[in-house]
Amino acid sequence: MPWTYIAVWIVTTLIQYALAPKPPKPRPAGLQDIEAPTAEEGRPIPVVFGNVLVKSPNVVWYGDLRTTPIKSKGGKK
Repeated sequence: MPWTYIAVWIVTTLIQYALAPKPPKPRPAGLQDIEAPTAEEGRPIPVVFGNVLVKSPNVVWYGDLRTTPIKSKGGKK
């Protein structure tokens, strides 16, 4: 008798897994998704007092930022 309950439980679990909705695949991040500080002419400069999180700061200079392409060989060794 307990074997029938276990078999029914296994079958219903498999059916639930098969009929569950599949989540959509996430799209790759684009340049508009990156929230990096920018420097724009004419942009207002916020004046804050105390500890405040500024969502989009206006940065004039941010280090030596440059990109380098990733060079790797694919395939078997």
